[in-house]
This record gives sequence, structure tokens and C-alpha cells, in this order.
Amino acid sequence: MTALDTRPLPAHPTLRRAAPALLGYAAVRALGLLALALWSAARDKDAYKLLTARWDSLWYSRVAELGYGYEVRLPNGDVHSNLAFFPLLPWLERLLASVTPMSYADAGFAVSAVASLAAAWGVFAVTDHVYGRREEEGREARPWKGGGGRRVGVCAVLLWAVLPVGIVQSMAYSESLFTALAAWSLYAVLTGRWLTAGALALLAGLTRPVGLAVVAAVWAAAIASSAPGRRRVLGMLIAPLGAAGYVLWVGHRTGKGPLGYLDVQAGWRNGFDGGAAFARFVADKFTSFPSALAGVGLIVGVGLVIWLYVTCVRQRQPLPLLVYAGVVTALALCASSYFGSKPRLLLPAFPLLLPLALALARLRTSRSVLVTGVVAVASAVYGAFWLNGSGPP
Repeated sequence: MTALDTRPLPAHPTLRRAAPALLGYAAVRALGLLALALWSAARDKDAYKLLTARWDSLWYSRVAELGYGYEVRLPNGDVHSNLAFFPLLPWLERLLASVTPMSYADAGFAVSAVASLAAAWGVFAVTDHVYGRREEEGREARPWKGGGGRRVGVCAVLLWAVLPVGIVQSMAYSESLFTALAAWSLYAVLTGRWLTAGALALLAGLTRPVGLAVVAAVWAAAIASSAPGRRRVLGMLIAPLGAAGYVLWVGHRTGKGPLGYLDVQAGWRNGFDGGAAFARFVADKFTSFPSALAGVGLIVGVGLVIWLYVTCVRQRQPLPLLVYAGVVTALALCASSYFGSKPRLLLPAFPLLLPLALALARLRTSRSVLVTGVVAVASAVYGAFWLNGSGPP
């Protein structure tokens, strides 16, 4: 992997520079929402309710409205406590609802909409920086005409938008907010802004448990860096405070000490078992022929994720991106959480898309537009079908 170089590039990720990526992203999301509205209307369902008032979005809005302490006891003895949900999104929902006529659900949707654009901008900024620097230093072949890192950045954003579970980016969930904080923290690391990186990592740690991936990236980059030490050390110290603070508060609240949060997650049947439960889930698919096809699909999907990560390593992505993507991927694939959630849990791992973005950028513009358009339509249809059915939990 490449040594960490935090010298800033001459071109900064201004809105004007990122505009093509953001406009393309907005168009893909609008297409997804249109498909969802049409599909939901045909099934006599409320598309907006699917985005704001089901599954985790209900738990977040309840935290925003009533605070922590709500739990559901299931007949099998499981206890679903809202302490499992990190506080930054409900805090923002409460803040927005207090200063506008919005309901908590409306506020969650608005936060997600703004955060998804911020995430797309962050994905562009990171990609533009990485590939722009490689071209500046003559390490990256550029067989296309013009664009450089900017072109790869646009492709990365569009690929993130057209993921099969991309509709989650428009839901009142925390994935978009977390990805925005993670992407900009990584960009701050890559450009040597250690205090900003640490502060954003702190906020990411208040958003989702996988905030540990951002903390790990900041720490790995700081240890590997030869930059002056004071700001770097402060960034390292700030980074884990969000996640650590919330976990310790939950332990105090439950009276079970530092490991109290793990007990809360156990009530949801969430834990880290190295992938054993997921392996059993896949193996069970091969007990009958129809489900065996799903088992093959799962194996192919996991294989693709692993191949993309190996490709990232071979293409010498910067250390913080490799650490971040590796931790996000490991936590998603090796946790014993609900298996239908795993594609959603991988959504923040955008560095895995960079090899595909580079390949897409090397195509002629007409071909890349055609490929992206076809995939965007397929993603929109799948998202509408998925959200009107069983997912996402």
C-alpha cells in the first residue's frame, strides 16, 4: 500500500467541481423515488411511509420524541431496547422538529436527504483527491480525454447511488449521515486536517456502532504519518470519544458496566461471531433446490466484496481507506445480525467501489452513460420492489 501523503492538491472539492457528481446523484435518487412511488401506488401503499415510518426509522423517531428507555419484550424472551440506536440522528431529528413544523419522521427524512448529498460530495472529494494526486505524480494511466480524478470521482458517486440497496440513502435511517461523516473524515485525514478528521470521527461514532471503522482509519493514518505531532495526537484522542462515550453511558444506564451495550445488542440477537452464523445461514440454503440458487447468489456476492477489497489493496489505495473499508466489511459480514441487513450494512464501504469507478471512467463517455443508466433503472426497480416487500429491516 502507498505511504500516506497528506499534501493538499491545488484543486479543492468545491461545489462547482463536484456539481456533475451531485447532479448525477440527485437524478439517480429522484429516479429511485419515482419508481418507489409508482410501485407503491400500484400496491395501494404509501411510499413516504415506507421511507419514514417503518423498521429502524420508527425507533429513531421514538428516541427523538421520548428519549431512551423504551423496549419491547418478545414472546421468545428477546428484549429489543432503543438503547441499541446511537443518538446523533435522533438528536438532529429533535432539533429540526423543534425549530420547524416538521414531525420527527419528516425531520428524519430531511436529515437523510441532506446527508446523502453531503455523503455523495464526500465520496467525490475522496476519490478526486486519490486519483487526482496519482495523475499529478504520473502513477495513474489516464486513457480518457480530460477529467482526471474528477471523472473517476463522478463515476464513484454514481456507482454509490446505483447500488441495489441505494434506496436506503433516501430513508430516515442513519446510513447516509454516517457515510457523510466517514467520507469527510477520511478526506480530512488524506489532506492532513487532523482535528477535523478527529471531530468528524467522533460524530460518526455517535451515529452507528461501525463508527469504530472511522476511528481505526484515523488512528492508522496518524500512526503511519510523518506530519508534525500535536494536531495529529489531538485528532487521535478526539476520534474515539463519540463511540466510547455512548457505549459507556449505556453501560451506566443499564448498570452492567462497560459491556452493557453488548448485552443490549444481544437482546436483538446481534453480535460478532467471526461469520459463523452467516456461514450457517448460507449453508442452510443448500438444503433444497429453489433456495440453493439464493445460496449461490450469496456466495457470489460475498466473493465479489472480497475481490473488490483485494483489488483495492493491489491498486494501492491509501492506508486510511483500506483500514476503513476493511473494518466496515468485516463488521458487516462477520456479525450475527439479521442477514437481510448485510447489504445495507455494507453501504458505507464506498472505497470498495473505487476500482469499479476507475474502470467505468476509462470507458468512452457514451458507454459509461449507457452502463450507468441501465444499472440506475435496475436499481430503482429493485429498490421499489424491495421496500414494498421484506426489506430493509
